[in-house]
Amino acid sequence: MTVHLVGAGPGDPGLLTLRGAEVLARAEVVVHDRLSAAALLDLAPPEAERIDVGKAPGRARLTQDGINALLVERGRRGQRVVRLKGGDPFVFARGGEEAAALAAAGVAWEVVPGITSAIAAPAYAGIPVTQRFSSTAFTVITGHEDPSAGEGTIDWEAAARLGGTLVILMGVARWPQISARLLGAGLDPGTPAAAVRWGTRPDQVAVRATLATLGDQALEAPSVIVVGRVAATDLAWFERRPLFGQRVVVTRTRAQASQLSRGLAAAGAEPVEVPLIEVGPPSDGGAALRAAVAGVGRCAWLVLTSPNGVERTFAHIPDSRALGGVRVAAIGPGTAAALAAHRVVADLVPDRFVAEALLESFPDPPPDPAAPRRVLLARAEEARPVLPEGLRARGWEVEVVPAYRTTAAPVTDGARARVAAADSVTFASSSTVTRFVDAFGVDAAPPVVACIGPVTAATARAAGLPVTVEAAEHTIDGLVAALVAHASGSGPAR
Repeated sequence: MTVHLVGAGPGDPGLLTLRGAEVLARAEVVVHDRLSAAALLDLAPPEAERIDVGKAPGRARLTQDGINALLVERGRRGQRVVRLKGGDPFVFARGGEEAAALAAAGVAWEVVPGITSAIAAPAYAGIPVTQRFSSTAFTVITGHEDPSAGEGTIDWEAAARLGGTLVILMGVARWPQISARLLGAGLDPGTPAAAVRWGTRPDQVAVRATLATLGDQALEAPSVIVVGRVAATDLAWFERRPLFGQRVVVTRTRAQASQLSRGLAAAGAEPVEVPLIEVGPPSDGGAALRAAVAGVGRCAWLVLTSPNGVERTFAHIPDSRALGGVRVAAIGPGTAAALAAHRVVADLVPDRFVAEALLESFPDPPPDPAAPRRVLLARAEEARPVLPEGLRARGWEVEVVPAYRTTAAPVTDGARARVAAADSVTFASSSTVTRFVDAFGVDAAPPVVACIGPVTAATARAAGLPVTVEAAEHTIDGLVAALVAHASGSGPAR
């Protein structure tokens, strides 16, 4: 087996390379540092061992020699090992030392380059490291040399004479000495300078000043420092997204969270995934569903209310031709899209994505007494009775079968801390509302409570949660849009 030294990039999970994602997906062991985005660890198989060897100023979980020995030992076991390092493993990281240790031990290894923060952090702050006619070169320098080097080996005076842009990594602690040497070398005190902390992450902070005044700012590690004319450029885009800097709790199941998390991240938020429910087989193990689906061809309608219901039902329909002349109704575009993935186009999708709207648009039974009047309704085991009761009142013969069951997911102390630090919480179903209140209590809700639609909002209000945002379009995209409108002040809070 091969030990892969993978560059995780500077923080934004979307900046991981395709090769990096590929080897992570097959990993048996992930050895990661503190700069790796937590979402990247989710790309590894759930059963993969995750070992945190992160370093912080003044603290290390494991020495570098210990990390080298760990990689060699796991590699010799024949395990698929990913060493996930922030940025690029060969740019002011110790990937070279780790590779040398593996080579000396005869363990196969591979380097998967990553996007370095030297370029990505300034770019996310709207600072191009080069510009035509003004900064035609850039120099990347470490501000954190080997402590045994004393005052260091970097010729800062020569760096000052190079011109162009200086990009300094890990330089916050030594910035007073570095800036003094650059000034002493003749750089103009008014030379633009900027520091970008946690570049590419939702908590990114960019500070712009001059070479002489940057040290007066509250600089914190990890920051990328840029010195040169380009540092005065403000082409900010990342920090201007509507939900930038907001932590938003996503309470959907782990399998379903990604769509909402991607939408929130695209709007600038930091998704905080705290799955509160798990979806599994119904209490009867799916026996009723299997039996009902076996006779689905005798039904007039098949009604599905969620993507989960679609997947569970079609697990028992290997050939869509089994539906024959059966018409299919779906609540919501997500359910309709799940059907389309099975090459079935829904005959009926109500304009509003709730059971009441389906009842309003559902046709009456055929007048011919010999025509099929049976409706097969496959849905969550604990769903509301409004739909089957309404259909029966209209004259339909309704068979309700549980397609799946939602149960409470375990909640860790870490999840409680993440919820406590969040700005918003999103609910895409009534079951997540109930579980949130059971697990955390009403008082633990963040300032903004956002619900996907009126049914979920009603459940939240009945539980004592103050609903701040209710999506006009009852979809995941609609929920994100409602949060964006609320943040910009352009949408009504309900």
